[in-house]
This record gives sequence, structure tokens and C-alpha cells, in this order.
Amino acid sequence: MSQDTRFDILLQPIEIGPVTARNRFYQVPHCTGMGYRDPTALAHMRGVKAEGGWAVVCTEQVEFHWSADITPFIELRLWDDRDVPMLARMAEQIHAHGALAGLELVHNGLHGPNFQSREVPLAPTGFPVAGFGYEPLQARTMDKADIRNLRRWHRAAALRARRAGFDLIYVYGGHALNILHQFLSREFNHRSDEYGGSLENRVRLLEELLIDTREAVGDTCAVPCRLSMDELRGAAGLERAETEDMIGLVAEIPDLWDLCLAGWENDSLSSRFGEEGGQEPFIAGVKKLTTKPVVGVGRYTSPDRMAAVVRKGIVDLIGCARPSIADPFLPKKVEEGRIEDIRECIGCNICVSGDYTMSPIRCTQNPTMGEEWRKGWHPERIRPKETEKPVLIVGAGPAGLEAAQALGKRGYEVTLAEQRTELGGRVARECRLPGLAAWGRVRNWRAEQLHKLANVSVYLDSALDADTVLEFGCPRVVIATGARWRRDGVGRHWTAPMPIGDGAQVLTPDDIMEDRLPQGGRVIVWDDDHYYMGGVLAELLADKGYETTCVTAASEVSTWSRNTMEQHFIQTRLLEKGVRIRAFRLLNRISPGCVETSCVHTGRSEEVEADAVVLVTSRTPADRIAADLARRRDRWPDAGLESVDAVGDALAPATIAHAVYAGRRYAEELDGPAITGDAVPFKRELAELVD
Repeated sequence: MSQDTRFDILLQPIEIGPVTARNRFYQVPHCTGMGYRDPTALAHMRGVKAEGGWAVVCTEQVEFHWSADITPFIELRLWDDRDVPMLARMAEQIHAHGALAGLELVHNGLHGPNFQSREVPLAPTGFPVAGFGYEPLQARTMDKADIRNLRRWHRAAALRARRAGFDLIYVYGGHALNILHQFLSREFNHRSDEYGGSLENRVRLLEELLIDTREAVGDTCAVPCRLSMDELRGAAGLERAETEDMIGLVAEIPDLWDLCLAGWENDSLSSRFGEEGGQEPFIAGVKKLTTKPVVGVGRYTSPDRMAAVVRKGIVDLIGCARPSIADPFLPKKVEEGRIEDIRECIGCNICVSGDYTMSPIRCTQNPTMGEEWRKGWHPERIRPKETEKPVLIVGAGPAGLEAAQALGKRGYEVTLAEQRTELGGRVARECRLPGLAAWGRVRNWRAEQLHKLANVSVYLDSALDADTVLEFGCPRVVIATGARWRRDGVGRHWTAPMPIGDGAQVLTPDDIMEDRLPQGGRVIVWDDDHYYMGGVLAELLADKGYETTCVTAASEVSTWSRNTMEQHFIQTRLLEKGVRIRAFRLLNRISPGCVETSCVHTGRSEEVEADAVVLVTSRTPADRIAADLARRRDRWPDAGLESVDAVGDALAPATIAHAVYAGRRYAEELDGPAITGDAVPFKRELAELVD
């Protein structure tokens, strides 16, 4: 039991069919961008979560047949027996730490374009493929033989999953991303046979797959069912009442109900658009329909909130994906009464971008995520120091804070100097922007860790330069001074300074975040960054009463945020606030009182009246100290200086996640074995060649 009895209910075991979960912490299935390409890295990542106390640790979606591949996305596969060893390695890692291993079987149906298999996609009713890229192909309508085959494939995959060692084997119909959801949907199921039309008919395949799976593996494995409670589209999609009726028809067949929202962007809302526990209104009441355990998600980070939803009878288990990424040891910390040490998810969805960019998962809060096997990093352990040489870190932004706390835990004497009067750097400023308050957790968690480290000294309001660094006499110096937004327009479009007339009012995001607001009522935001900053500043200015226009060369504002599943939420919010969005436009020239823009396609230009322009383009590293020290290298020996390393934005501006990773990497690699020659600096797996 926990040292804090408030949380004892979260640590109670619970039966799920023939298996027992050791507590109520349940890592629901979530994607990683690693899949079949990085199986050992993926296995070790899941294993670390089991080590961290999660009672159930699930895979991502696992394709059970080659007739529904979701290429180019990289997920797991269980197409045939050759895939069993890959999945068995994951189950072994999970079991090694006493957790149950869950596997989510999926047939993508209308959602799978089959770019690798080149098979004609299957669907309840033949429609254009509903993927992410407006793919120019259609699925064919399944006949009865196809449905029988689907059931046979699913059963065979369930048996393989059991052979691989999994304890829970899913029947998956959630998120509008699979063929089972498509059969349940009035929108995608236009059949006139016993699998279409009435609610009972549309539920038929769900019932058959549940029964098939229980008959195949239910003696030793639990069979959870994952469904979407609502698509948030009104009568055009599935709604809560209809889903509850569906659950009522098959309530006692599965061993557990795993409830979510559809689509994925609604289920995993970023903190900018959704609060903790936001799905509770959709889940509440389901327990009245079934005697089986219920798990639900809601980006839960507060143990108090978790315990409350279990006590209220809303759920039996706390489902987490993103919070388990930010802190794989969240359950252990609850059990040990170390609530203040929980590394809370900030809801930025940078983890999701790994799946969307087909690259290994990453996390802003947890820089070890995805590196557990590749680099041997661990979220809670780091090897002890190997020398007595102290470290001076200049700059207490995300990179400097991460480096300081990680080096401090290694045992080094660390001095952290920050020129401002508060910790956090860019995080301290950005978390004050609309919707980004949760991002302050990046600073808050690291500040709490530093407070516990007697070997780390923190000095605020301490502006250093090259001379003072040399006088400090510290052998290792880390420059983590961040970056500043450019005010000359240089970015993706302009690689030389933009023509800006004398007297034109030009501001940068730094100006806005430092409360230097435009003069006049008409403001243009030039978004040549394409992530969140342009959109969030346009929102801020609109809230302050400015007539705001967002100009972007892309097809939409904040277009890269498609990878964090926020773009359409951002655009909707801006339009609702009256922001005018001018897409496919270039900003060519800024003059007092007006700007010149042009169409990216035709080149036709026009002048637009504007009192001020906010340039959201690129950033310049604040690397003056590093450059000055490099020029004075001849003074290093006398000052006892051995190394100077710029990290994070001070080296090359990027996301906050990149900065935190850079700080961790410095701390991990200090005094470690040198990487020789051109050796790859992480472990990787290669495909086996077939004769």
C-alpha cells in the first residue's frame, strides 16, 4: 500500500477475466513510431514501464493480416508466425517486471491504404480509403466469405499472440481507425444483410469476434474490448447513447471494457484544447451496463484525480498513454509516496509526432523515452560520476535545467547560472501564452529535483560573459543560453533579410512574450515557423482586441501541428476568434502602415494595410559566450578550462523536446566512452536477408 492512504485504492489488485492486475494503473495501447522496424527498442521501452509499476502494459495496434497495412505508418505486425519472436521479446520484457502484457489486434479496413501489400482494401461498404492523405483509391465491399476470413484471421492471430506470451488480447473497435468500428458505424456501413442496418446487425461482427477470441484464448488470456464512446460529430457519427446501446448488447462477453473517443485527435487532445479527465462525461454510466471492469483515459497526471474517479465508480482502472510516457515510474512514485517526483505530462503531443513522422517516440518531459535500449538511458537511474571535476552551466532553460538535474544525480558538483530572475528560459515565457500553462511543468519538475540536490548551486540574476566564465575556473562549461527570434524575416522563405522600410513597426514573439505589444489596431502575423507559435500569438492578439491576420505560405496556419493532431483545433479557434487566415501567401515587404504579400502559386502581389507585423520565422542561437570563449582558447589552460559545449537552442534552435534531450545527452555522455570515428551513436536493428 501507498505511504499516503488516499491512494490505496489505486494499488489494489483487480481480476480481469482469468488474469489479475497487481494495481489499477493500466497503460492502454499507444503507438510509438517504432513498430516492426525497432522491435527491441520498443520491447525495452514497454519493459521500463512495467518496471515503473504499471500493472498492464499494452502494445500499439498490431496488424493481424497483410490485407490491411497502414504504410507509411510503422506499427507492429502479426501477419504470420515469423512475427511471433518479435512480439515475444516485448512480452518477456513486460513479464520480467511483474506486469501483464496486452496486445491490440487490428485490421485497418477502410483506414489502410495497403501501400506495401498493394492489396485492394476491404471495408463493410466500398468507399474511398479514409486515411490521412486523401489516397486516390477505394476499398471493395466485403462479401460473406471475406467476413468469414476476417474472423479466421483474427482467431489465428489471437492464438499467435498467446503463443508470444501475451495475457490480454484485444478486440479493437475504437478511434474510427479499424474495420470493426467501420462495421459499427452508420456512416461507413451501408450493408443490407445481417451485418448492416439495425444496431443489432452492426454489432454482430463485434459479438462474433469477441466470442471467437474467448473460445480461442479465453481460458488463459483476458479479452478486452476497446470502443469509442463518441465521435463528437453529432448525428453524423457514433454518439454516446448509441455506443451505450451497443455495449448493452454484448456487455458480459469481454473481460474488460477499454473506452475512448474517436478520432484519435479527440481521444488525445493536447493540453491546449483539453483538460485532465475530459472524457469522464462520456464514460460515466458505462459501469451500470456491465459487471466487467472498465478502463478509461483522460491524460491523468494527478493521483488525487485518479483515486477520485475510481472511488466514484466511473472506472475501475486508470488508463494512461501520454502520462506513462512522461513518467514510466508514475505508479511506483504513488506507491512510495513520492508524489512531488512525478514527471507530469504537459500534453504537448510531441510523442504523437513520432508516429506521424514514422520516427521513434520522444517526449518533452522524459528525454529517455525511446532511448532505453538504443542508448541505455533510464528515466530514474543514471550512472554515477566518474571524475571530481565540477560543471558550470550557463542558462537555466529546458536544456540547462535538464543537464543540471541529471548531472546532479550523477554526483557532480554543478553551478547553474541564469541571467533572469526565474528559472525556465523559453518555457517560463511560453507557458504564459494562451493554453500553454501546462508546459510550465517542464520547469517545475526540474526545479523540484534541483531543490533536493545539495551538490547543485543555482544562481539567478547572474549574467555571465566569457571573462566571468574564465574567472570562474570551472573545467567543464555548458552554454545553454537559448535563442532569440529573428526580426529580419529570415526563415524558411527568406534566407536573406526581408525588405523592411524605415519606420515600419516589426515585432517578434520575444517582444510579445515580454509584453511589448503592437501600436495600432491592425496586426499581421507572418507564420514562417509553421508550428504552434504563429497560431498561439494570433490567438493572443485577437483576445486583446487587435484586428489580426495570419499570413502563411502553407495551406493552413501552424501546419506542422498536424503531427501533434492540433492543426484543425488551432485553425478553428482562430476563425472563431475572428482571425483572418491568408494561406498560400508570401510576405515580401514591410512598409510603414502596409505590407506586400503575393500568391505562392501565381506570384500576383497585393498591398495590405497593417499597423504592425509580428515575424514568426526562425531563431538565432544566443551563442555569444561560446563564441567568445572559442576565440580565447589560449586562455583556457590558465583558467583550468577543459571543455565548452553549447547545447539545446544555443547550438541549434528546435523544439523544447529537443532542448531537454540535448541537456540529458550531455549529462549521460560526460566522462563516458568516446564515440570513435563514424560509429553510429546508438544501437539499431537490421532486417534479416532472406535467401
